[in-house]
Amino acid sequence: MEDPMEDLCSEPCSYGKDIRYIASQMLPDETRMRMAELFKAMGDPGRVRILEALRLSEFCVMHLAELLDMSSSAVSHQLRVLRTARIVKFRKEGKNVVYSLDDAHIAALLDQAEKHVKEVL
Repeated sequence: MEDPMEDLCSEPCSYGKDIRYIASQMLPDETRMRMAELFKAMGDPGRVRILEALRLSEFCVMHLAELLDMSSSAVSHQLRVLRTARIVKFRKEGKNVVYSLDDAHIAALLDQAEKHVKEVL
């Protein structure tokens, strides 16, 4: 069984000497909350599958559902979550609605997450 105290310093250390400076460089609460919401919205394997597909191409709900072997209503629900979090966007093309990643930052987040996971494996 792990000792719950093993990750605590046993004596004063010199790391983090300038606590006030570090504190001044940390993000505002609002930014931190929005980041947590972003990660929460991306934190579902089904939504990650949708984002993976949208990283490769734009899709309508029907084609996403076919590609991912999901119901259109399930895809639509997940897209609503991603749209609310400003992770995906859509445009109307006649009677169709076409989804894509909101911007290059989302693709970069996916790329970084993939690299990190592959590095750990």
